[in-house]
Amino acid sequence: MAKKPIGSGTTPTTPPRATVSCGTEKLLLDALERGGSCLETGRFLISYRDGHVEAGIQALKAQHFRVADARDFTDQAVSLEDAGDAEAMVFPEIGVALIGGDAIEQHGMSVLDTLAADSPVDIIEPEYFAFSENSEYLRGFLRAATTIARDLGVELDAQEGASELEAALRLTWGLSRCKVPQSRWSGSGIKVAVLDTGMDLGHTDFAGREFVTRSFVGEAVQDMNGHGTHCIGTACGPQSPGDTTPRYGIAYEAQILVGKVLTNSGSSTGAGVLAGLNWAITNRCEVISMSLGSQSPVQAAYTHAGAAALRNGCLVIAAAGNAAMQTGAPANSPTVMSVASLDPNLSPSNFSNHGKIDIAAPGRDVFSSWPRPTRHKSISGTSMAAPHVAGCAALWAQSDASLRGRKLWEQLVASAKPLPLPDTQVGIGLVQAP
Repeated sequence: MAKKPIGSGTTPTTPPRATVSCGTEKLLLDALERGGSCLETGRFLISYRDGHVEAGIQALKAQHFRVADARDFTDQAVSLEDAGDAEAMVFPEIGVALIGGDAIEQHGMSVLDTLAADSPVDIIEPEYFAFSENSEYLRGFLRAATTIARDLGVELDAQEGASELEAALRLTWGLSRCKVPQSRWSGSGIKVAVLDTGMDLGHTDFAGREFVTRSFVGEAVQDMNGHGTHCIGTACGPQSPGDTTPRYGIAYEAQILVGKVLTNSGSSTGAGVLAGLNWAITNRCEVISMSLGSQSPVQAAYTHAGAAALRNGCLVIAAAGNAAMQTGAPANSPTVMSVASLDPNLSPSNFSNHGKIDIAAPGRDVFSSWPRPTRHKSISGTSMAAPHVAGCAALWAQSDASLRGRKLWEQLVASAKPLPLPDTQVGIGLVQAP
């Protein structure tokens, strides 16, 4: 349980946008009222030059900002709702700070602060909202498209074919394509952090598994959405789920760290995601999986976070996005491994983003865990592809203790199965287990 810093946790007396404790829903409503692009929250992110975080904190205090530090919270697990009347929240592990929207103007900070040679600030940029890649609408569209195509006598990718394969092999098509059953590794001893909507902590398939859990959005970790439970299932689900259920999990003995950075409605802010990243890196998670994002430009804050992860032996893996457009943030950062989605025939999924793509994985009609009472569900999206890469990364990390950070990235790339498709669609190719 995170402890609040001394002097924090009181009801803010300053305008809500001047503090960092304003909730996601309030920020979304404010964004809609402002009009224009509601991708921006109205707050700002400061990325500090390498080694200049402490100088940055002192500079904020000198400008009379009320500053909260993630180190003042147990395990650096800070939910912004607990920041009280703080106008700035610093995440020292990744070298980033969040500033309240009105506070930056009230205290006279501007982009000019980045120009001085001795400034600790690298860049000041807007904060954006982040969302889970909801695929329910996509499945409805695909069902309708399949029906129409059959009426016209047109051949489409056979989703039933994948289901038949899973029933016959007691294995999901994604694990089969990634050569998971041939691997002798289990992910034992490897920490995998999944930053998403949480987890159904009482799911029967995970009986006996221990979870390290933290919420960064002011809600209980228990997953009332399903997205996070599904992603955790693919990355770290059981080897033998029992009954006639096919195996759907890859790193079945990995230690699971559940970071709830998305609300039960599947929304968050950049700072909420960064808070989860700061926590996962602090805990030296070898693998960090994020099936979330927005169609925003490259964010320096995510680039800094990804670089901090690599320096500390961690690898951040992110879904490329489902808009059939250019890859969005955080996957578009050069220090974050971007994952595209593939269909069962290994063609790019028609919803998968393109451009900055590092690797590809199964993302169409993926079967995995789901909150009770449903227990299991098949959904589609790059959100489903990223956990395949995360699970395989955990197996590689177990297989060789030197495969950490950048070396783990390079191994995933070197071992991928080449595909006869542009790298802007599938990157280096299909991820493979060791």
